[in-house]
This record gives sequence, structure tokens and C-alpha cells, in this order.
Amino acid sequence: MKQSDSNELIDKVYVNYFNALLSGQRQACLAIVEELMGHGVPLKSIYLSLFERSMYAVGELWESNSISVAVEHIATAITENAMNLLHPMIFASEHSGRKAVISCVANEYHQIGGKMVADIFELHGWDGYFLGANTPVKDLLHLVGEKKPDVVCFSLTLISNLGVLLDHVDTLSCRFPKMPIIVGGQAFVGGETAFVPPSSSVQLVVSLDALENFIDQNS
Repeated sequence: MKQSDSNELIDKVYVNYFNALLSGQRQACLAIVEELMGHGVPLKSIYLSLFERSMYAVGELWESNSISVAVEHIATAITENAMNLLHPMIFASEHSGRKAVISCVANEYHQIGGKMVADIFELHGWDGYFLGANTPVKDLLHLVGEKKPDVVCFSLTLISNLGVLLDHVDTLSCRFPKMPIIVGGQAFVGGETAFVPPSSSVQLVVSLDALENFIDQNS
């Protein structure tokens, strides 16, 4: 299916999907995702134009106090359910042996972005090890030493946790000086934050499209 056709189909259902997401209608959201899959909309388009787009909008509403924490949590849970529908397609990809470790920093409890990153790696044949929310740096270091990944990714949603992120990057770089590091997440979208990578091994990736470019260049 052409990208333009995929985007057109998603645009037609987006408002209904987003309203169902905010009102906690899980079955309605899952039905829309299944409908898009039935029409042959590519997984990447669903991730970018439906999941990423809607969760960024939910995050903006939460940050402006337009919705409650409860609504944000329900929307997150529904999105995770919807992502699970696509996992059979993701994990059917032939794997290349390359590995990525993806983590949220300590005190960061928003994990959808990190899960999306792990799924995109898996879709492209990498092993994506996602450590989830609020990961202590000592546990991250242990897994990196065990798995010996080709890249480590940090997902940051709240800019208030930037200091923790930088500490994690510094600690990881000291232990594994040659390890490539990717930093991304909603905290960096739209240019609200001027992030200067602390070393040449650290790269800012602000979208799933940019992540795919990185994967293509390193596969």
C-alpha cells in the first residue's frame, strides 16, 4: 500500500480512535487497529500516525492539566494492548544478530516510547531488549555487560528528568567508552529543549523515522 493511501486511511479514523482512547474505550480502539491491519496499512504507519501521534497528544493534554493522570494511564494501557496486536508481525522478522538495549531512566515512568523503539528494532531484525520504566542504572549496566549490544537507547518523556538522563549517559560511557548511545523521546520533540550530546558516541534521535534511518545505516 502506498504511504499516501495509508495516511489517508489513518486520518479518516484518527479522531474516532483518539476520542475512544481518551474515554477509555479499549475495544473500540482495538477494533480500529484491526480494521487498519485488515486494509493492509503497514505496521510502521500505524505506529507513527496512530500510536505515536495519539500518545504525544495525550502527553500534551496531561502536561497542560487538561486530563487526569488516570486518563493518561488508561490511554497508555490501551495503546500497549493495541501494540500487542501487531507483535506477531513484528517478531516474524528474520533476525540479523544485532542487538539494542532500550531503557527509561530512573524516575521516568512513561514507557510507551521505549516500547515503540524496541518494536521498531525487532521489526528490522534486531533483538530489542526493553528494560521498562524507572530502570536503575546499575541494572542497565549489568544487562549491557551481559548482552553486549550494538547500541543503547534512552527514552525520555519528561524534561524534568534530563539531569538523570545525563548522569546515566555519563555512567554508561565511563563503563563502556565505545558504546553508541541514542537519546530520544517526547521531551525532545518540537525543539523545546536544546540538547547537546555530551560526546561523539551520543546521538539525538527525535522520531521513529529518524530511528529507522539509524537502523538502516547500522545494519
